[in-house]
Amino acid sequence: MSDFLEGRIVKALSGFYYVREASGAITQCRARGIFRKERISPLVGDLVQFSRQGKGGTVEKLLPRRNSFIRPAVSNLDLLVILASESNPVTDPFLIDRVSAIAGEQNVPVLLCVNKVDLKDGEQLASIYRRSGYEVISTSAETGQGIEQLKAAIAGKLVAFTGNSGVGKSSILNCLDAQISIPTGEVSEKLGRGRHTTRHVELYALPGDTCVIDTPGFSSFDTEQMELTVKENLQYAFPDFAPYLGKCRYHDCAHLKEPDCAVLRALRDGAIQPSRHASYVRLYEEAKKINPWELKQK
Repeated sequence: MSDFLEGRIVKALSGFYYVREASGAITQCRARGIFRKERISPLVGDLVQFSRQGKGGTVEKLLPRRNSFIRPAVSNLDLLVILASESNPVTDPFLIDRVSAIAGEQNVPVLLCVNKVDLKDGEQLASIYRRSGYEVISTSAETGQGIEQLKAAIAGKLVAFTGNSGVGKSSILNCLDAQISIPTGEVSEKLGRGRHTTRHVELYALPGDTCVIDTPGFSSFDTEQMELTVKENLQYAFPDFAPYLGKCRYHDCAHLKEPDCAVLRALRDGAIQPSRHASYVRLYEEAKKINPWELKQK
């Protein structure tokens, strides 16, 4: 019988993994060398077995994951919350689409949080995703709008918050629980983006068995480091395509330029939003360049 203790990784920083037991006790651990040899990286959200040596410890084994992501570097999510904004900075829909496609590949539901609605209502962005089948909540850290609705949506779940730099992710998390107290930064008026105030991934426990993971903000360049799916599976990561799949003339239709394509017909009819299909095409072209063996490197 193993003498190992069990817990969840709640923070990863500078090669250390902070593991919280059910009692709430947190142990600073290193990972066994075998993880590096096997190219396995423990992630925030991982359930692990660990041993304790004095005040520190060693992560000995990762327990099975339900899902895992490269960026944000998290695992075992019940929900991914994507923060976006239509006011400084203005979020490129492609960033949302890329992250939501990655979540879709992992069968992780996505909630879009359109923030800073006290500065601009964000309805143009919100409507795209409501019509595409996503849950959308409009929020303001300044006025408190949408915060109670957001609390209800994440209650009892392990949730990661992600989004491009400067959209107010840290401010929203502070609104969810004042004890979190994450530093926030200003957005550059000239560049239209914020500084990366969050520099590591960390999990916070909220009342009601809710856990939220804060992750560093990303830029357009950073999305190039995100994982991709095989091009044939990409269509299934777009929920707004679902009613039309299997209804094209060709069973292997890529939904790009093919004749009698049900997805393209829905696009022309306004049932699929143009920005969504444009993102799909862009991701499809990128996925074509990926070798199958690269997709297994996680």
